[in-house]
This record gives sequence, structure tokens and C-alpha cells, in this order.
Amino acid sequence: MTQLDATALRELQAPLKQRYREHPEAASVPVGAEAAFEAGDEGVVSCTVQGWSGPVRAGLHPATGGDGDDACSADLLLEALLACSGVTLRAVATAMGLPIAAASLHARGRFDARGTLGVARDVPVGVQGVEVVAELTTDADDAQLATLGKLTERYCVVAQSLREPVTFTVRRA
Repeated sequence: MTQLDATALRELQAPLKQRYREHPEAASVPVGAEAAFEAGDEGVVSCTVQGWSGPVRAGLHPATGGDGDDACSADLLLEALLACSGVTLRAVATAMGLPIAAASLHARGRFDARGTLGVARDVPVGVQGVEVVAELTTDADDAQLATLGKLTERYCVVAQSLREPVTFTVRRA
């Protein structure tokens, strides 16, 4: 893996930025994920997602009837958020010339199982109150850290994606 400083990062991204200015359509990059469950899985409420490092079986959270043996989708969501915000924070810090010796990131939120179980229609379905906290070992001052936080939130693809509703289509194979 190549170490990048602010200059190297700008040099790496400059041709991309120029290309996207000249050809905006080139900046529209497809992303995707695949998951499945198969015949024979009857009685098992799970779905296997093909993850970057291998398959991950997701299932019901214990608060909704799961036994805790499978990954929780809400935890996976927060993991994706941390992955994106960590990379984004590091890229922004690099671009700002802020040295960070170490970082520890945490994402926390809560979901009310009554919503997803249909117990109370007035209770939202989903993780609420999500907060990402980054604890950094750095000499950056408070103003620089505030700017770093704002820019990380602004440019984090996953965080910004959570602002938009998801469209679901169900059809016969």
C-alpha cells in the first residue's frame, strides 16, 4: 500500500477530478452487493451476503427472535458507515495536511424492536440516533478537528447515502 501525503493525494486525484469536470457522466460509478437464501433453508431466517472478505450470514437480532449466531444487519450497516467514514476522515486529514498518529472510530445507535416487529406502528423502523465518534492521536487544534469532522460528514458516501430512502423491487425470478 502506497503512503500518501497531501501532495501525493492531490496528484493522484487531480486527473480524476479533471476527467469528471470534462465528462461528468464518467463520475457515475456503479456499486453493488449480492445476497441470497436457498431452498432447503426453510425455518432459518437468514440471508447470506457476499462480502468483500467472504460470505456473511445475516439473521434476526436477538431482540427480534434471533439466537445471536448470525450477523446483525444493523451492525453491518454501522460497520459500513465506519469503513467509509474512517477512509474519508483519513483522506480529508491527508488533504488538510493534518498528521494523525492513530485513530479509533466508534458508531453507535439504537433500534426499537417494536417498529420492525410491527408491535407499534408509531415507532420508527430502523437505527435511530446514529453517532460516529472518532478519537484521534494528533496535534491538530480544535478548529482543525471541527473542520475535519464537518468535511468527513460531508464527503462520506455511506453517511450521505443514509439520507436518501431506498427503493425496493420484488419480482419473480
